[in-house]
Amino acid sequence: MINEIKKDAEARMGKSLNSLRGELSKLRTGRANTALLDHVQVDYYGQKTPLNQVAGISVSDAQTLTVAAWEKPMVPVIEKAIMESGLGLNPVTAGEVIRVPIPPLTEDRRKEMVKMVRQEGENAKIAMRNIRRDALGHVKELLKDKEITEDEDKRAHDDIQKITDRFVADVDAMLATKEKELMQI
Repeated sequence: MINEIKKDAEARMGKSLNSLRGELSKLRTGRANTALLDHVQVDYYGQKTPLNQVAGISVSDAQTLTVAAWEKPMVPVIEKAIMESGLGLNPVTAGEVIRVPIPPLTEDRRKEMVKMVRQEGENAKIAMRNIRRDALGHVKELLKDKEITEDEDKRAHDDIQKITDRFVADVDAMLATKEKELMQI
């Protein structure tokens, strides 16, 4: 029973870590990355659709993304969606291909993005602490129902704390890497 609680907590913390990884990949670092356009929604015949479902996105060089619409009438719609995405990008259309130059980040924008990275990291840590609290609550219920001994309760608390500490350390390492990447010119 305790092992199931620990495995569940570990799996949920892993999902939180993957969610953080996804959020950090969306943050621009001054280099072209296809994940930058992942959250852009395009009006596809009256339906909001992710950009990567109506066009092919690729990296043509370190500072440029290339978006190839699968249908010619979608080119101006895609261009408009990229401009309105709030990413500060100005796409350039050349026939059926849209080039998206990635402008270099200013110092102020870099500092602002580091704050965003830290906030995302703090949100992930909060999620992990909530998962730990839930797991410890389940262990306490087992102790209250006399299904486990106090020694097993203490051991479970220590194990769950070790799992939490390991995942929080992973979050800290991920944040340090992303901050270093952002502040690099």
